[in-house]
Amino acid sequence: MYQAEDARYDKMTYRRCGRSGLLLPAVSLGFWHNFGDTGVYANMEEMCRTAFDHGITHFDLANNYGPEPGSAEIHFGRIFRENFRPYRDEIIVSTKAGYEMWEGPYGNQGSRKYLLASLDQSLRRLGLEYVDIYYHHRPDPETPLEETMGALAQAVTSGKALYIGLSNYNGEQLAAASEILGQLRVPFVINQNSYNILNRTIEKNGLKEGSRKLGKGIICFSPLAQGMLTDRYLNGIPQDSRVRTDGRFLKESQFTPEKVGILRQLNEIAAGRGQSLAEMALAWILRDEVVASVLIGASRPSQILDNIKATQNTSFSEGELVEIDRLAAAMENA
Repeated sequence: MYQAEDARYDKMTYRRCGRSGLLLPAVSLGFWHNFGDTGVYANMEEMCRTAFDHGITHFDLANNYGPEPGSAEIHFGRIFRENFRPYRDEIIVSTKAGYEMWEGPYGNQGSRKYLLASLDQSLRRLGLEYVDIYYHHRPDPETPLEETMGALAQAVTSGKALYIGLSNYNGEQLAAASEILGQLRVPFVINQNSYNILNRTIEKNGLKEGSRKLGKGIICFSPLAQGMLTDRYLNGIPQDSRVRTDGRFLKESQFTPEKVGILRQLNEIAAGRGQSLAEMALAWILRDEVVASVLIGASRPSQILDNIKATQNTSFSEGELVEIDRLAAAMENA
């Protein structure tokens, strides 16, 4: 039986999720990639053990993570059963519903029917009585917001979720949802959105400032821009890279000579800080206290250990921030 390492919490920084009582590890492990049916179970298990042994207490899933949809939850359920069940009260498990999960009129979007049925399905796949955070995965303009938020409230009052989160909402949508959830006295604590040096959407659509104003935390997915903000592509595209093996989220056309040159300049800034490009990219996000955690993906345990190093230096000089902003703008226009 797996035995967690002692003093694992000394290896991680924990940050408050908005104005709630919930603390999250600065680095969380996401299951979007590499935990589906195309992965190797032994490697998935070792990644989860490595993460937990180094203080990563939060595992982030969704009903449709795979491939096939649902398979990431099934694999985590087995990993939890075989390794982590004695540690349930030391672990945060989150899942989501909002994208297409099953055929027919009830397996998508934000209806009460879909959200509550999906949560029951997720709990069965995970082998859990409750999840710690249940997210609506994306806004649904076809369903009244009151219905969607009411379903999330029911998830909490039924004891099947402890906290509520929203994913991919903008600032205006956040404010409207937060008002309803506040009236329902629901513990809505976190927003999950894409955010990184090269993607500043939440700075432009009001989500980041709205979260700060309302006292909600932010957890950021794709903090490394699907791998662009690493040293993996600075000298060509490896044959075993995601660009070659997947191509859905990161394409060869994104690596023009001009863009690679910009990435190399970002890498030089990171080297001057004593960090890898990936470490600096994570640290850049974590420099702001409104961010509770960054969600990393990993294909091997060593990547998790490398990413955790980012928490050791999250301070930036004004000159570094100005130059990073300049290069990010250049990348957008390249």
